Amino acid sequence: MKIAELASEPKLVRVVIADKDIVEQYGDELEFWVWDRQPIEKFLKFAGKTITEDDLPELVAFTREMILDEEGNPVVTGGKMLPTTIMTRCITRVMEQLGKS
Repeated sequence: MKIAELASEPKLVRVVIADKDIVEQYGDELEFWVWDRQPIEKFLKFAGKTITEDDLPELVAFTREMILDEEGNPVVTGGKMLPTTIMTRCITRVMEQLGKS
């Protein structure tokens, strides 16, 4: 296989938060979207890394950029914030998605 066959434009991938407590609290699974491919510099910052407390502000900022709607627009913008429980689950799901890239 030629490596050129693997090069493509990023595509949006649906990510679901279906934890029992989230479904009970909100009445349904929650979904957001991420790009299936990330620039290598973003990937290398966090993929496979043990996250320390010093990394948290940058990790949260990175995750905020990654939480998209179905059209690829950031969800957490301006003064909008997600509940802490949802944001922490999003961070986990984003990191899991990076591991699949």
